[in-house]
Amino acid sequence: MKLRTLSNTPIMDGSGGLDARNLYETKDAVITILKLPPGASLQKHITPVDVAFFVLEGTGVVLVGDEKEEVGPYTLIESPKDIVHCWYNESADDLLVMIIKAPKPQSKTIFVD
Repeated sequence: MKLRTLSNTPIMDGSGGLDARNLYETKDAVITILKLPPGASLQKHITPVDVAFFVLEGTGVVLVGDEKEEVGPYTLIESPKDIVHCWYNESADDLLVMIIKAPKPQSKTIFVD
């Protein structure tokens, strides 16, 4: 058995100053925990694999394709591969999201203007 805590998992290099940590990573899948402070957002991007987002804490706005929705804790959002998606924290509290990518991407994420 392997145990990991978020506080002992390093912030990913290249996370653009955001708190993104790969809590689980194997050759087959990646689970990242993303913490967005109030007013923060990601850059719109496209991933080469399906992504599932699970909101752990806070309220955020998620964009998947041309759909934009405010979501709260314990909500699962599916984002198909090769479609633009993004997160925005327009609230006064931190937003904590679990990001599950399976299979693990073999090519890079594409960032969109």
